[in-house]
Amino acid sequence: MRDREVLLGICGGIAAYKSAELARLFRREGARVHAVMTEAATEFITPLTLETITGNPVRVRMFTPAGRREPAVEHLELARAAEVFVIAPATANAIAKLALGLADDLLSTTALACEAPLVVAPAMNSRMWRHPTVQANVEALRSRGAHLVGPVEGDLACGESGPGRMAEPAAIVEAVRGILAE
Repeated sequence: MRDREVLLGICGGIAAYKSAELARLFRREGARVHAVMTEAATEFITPLTLETITGNPVRVRMFTPAGRREPAVEHLELARAAEVFVIAPATANAIAKLALGLADDLLSTTALACEAPLVVAPAMNSRMWRHPTVQANVEALRSRGAHLVGPVEGDLACGESGPGRMAEPAAIVEAVRGILAE
C-alpha cells in the first residue's frame, strides 16, 4: 500500500476507538491517510488523535471555520484524491445515508462524490444489524459495488453478544490491500 491514498471515514459509535489503530496500520503499510469524521464520532475519539496518527488535518465540518485556508469544495478534493474510501466504523445511520444517497455532512457528501472503491465496516448492536431496513440498505450498497468487511460476532459494548462488532483493524487492512491490488 506504499504511497496509496486512503480516505478514512469515522462515524459516531463506540467502535470509533478502533479507527486510531486502523489509521496506524495503514500508515505502517506506507499509505497516506486522510480522515473525515462525523460530529458524533468526535464524542468517542478526538480529531487530534487521528491527526497525530495520520500526520494530516482531520476534517469534521462541512463548512470551513473563518480564518482557515482550506478548499471551499473540500469534499471534492478529498474524494478526488482517494484511491479507496474506508468507513470504519459505519453506523446504521451512515449505512442508510450511503444507501439512499443522502448528503448532509462532510462524510456523506464526500462519499457521494467519491469514485474510489468503498469499503464499509459496520458496527452496531445485533438487533440493529439484523433489522430488515439495515439489511436492505446493506444489500443496496453491495449491489452498487461496496465492499463490506464484517460485522463479526462477539461481545458488544452494550453487554450483549452477537453480530454487530466491527471487524478488527487488521482484517480491514487486509481487505483494502486486496481491493487495491485488483
